[in-house]
Amino acid sequence: MSASVGLPVGGDSRSTVAETLRDILDAAARGVFPPPDGRTTVVPQPSPRDAGVLSFTAHSVVFVDEDPEWVYDTLRATPSDPLAASMNSRFLTALMDRTGREQETIDMLLVAGPLPGRPDLPLTELTGPDHSRVAYARNRRDEVRAWAADGGVVVLGRGVAGRLEVSVEVDEGVRQRGLGRALVTAARHLAGEPLWAQVAPGNARSVRAFQAAGYVAVGAEALLLKSETQRKTPVCPSE
Repeated sequence: MSASVGLPVGGDSRSTVAETLRDILDAAARGVFPPPDGRTTVVPQPSPRDAGVLSFTAHSVVFVDEDPEWVYDTLRATPSDPLAASMNSRFLTALMDRTGREQETIDMLLVAGPLPGRPDLPLTELTGPDHSRVAYARNRRDEVRAWAADGGVVVLGRGVAGRLEVSVEVDEGVRQRGLGRALVTAARHLAGEPLWAQVAPGNARSVRAFQAAGYVAVGAEALLLKSETQRKTPVCPSE
């Protein structure tokens, strides 16, 4: 069961909502977002692998198997604009300490609907794990499939909450020729459902390629990755 809490000063009203992270993602793919009410919704992890924070417009979603009260208390104690607290480095650090997980970056989260027909770009499916991008995807996604084009690779796999995710890699020698946009467009033809992408905001070239291919930014995402030790460090005085 998930819960929401109002973070603005004096806004401590809470309401129970019957939503899972997948429910929230499916709605966002349709253009339906959590209300911009300044609250944070806490939902269980969709799997032992996937934990983290999603930030939509004036509403955040924390998906982690931890005490919601601890999440609310830690957010309130974060020295930040309440609307930005869930992505503040101090909150994310506390969450990592609490869960024993690690976090690499805060990504822009984009989504696009599937396209009919076959891709215009000639693709050859890869069946081995040799390519670095494929190996990376298999560490973080399930049901991974990859296709090679002349100068690039596109990879699809099921990631957070079973959503279908895409990643691409373009060889250095053929960059800035539109291949990235062609690859992420081809991915929409390969998908029969909404297709999600996580892109570092500083990677402006990649952001432009996805947007040019029809992907729409819906929010930000910070994934918490399993560490080698997975030790849980108590950071709450009540523990």
